[in-house]
Amino acid sequence: MTCPICGKKTEARYRPFCSRRCADLDLAKWLGGSYAIPSEDPEDTEEAARQSADPRPPEH
Repeated sequence: MTCPICGKKTEARYRPFCSRRCADLDLAKWLGGSYAIPSEDPEDTEEAARQSADPRPPEH
């Protein structure tokens, strides 16, 4: 098995990654939204447009 970030052989301690560095890079991608799945749902598109037009956080 190879590391999904750099392609090196995985280390059992960090599996499926080869090192703590690659594990942290993967986590940063998740937290940063790089792994988002695009949606073609019209409601999602409308909500994204509203959020980009009004950068204020939603009121609860």
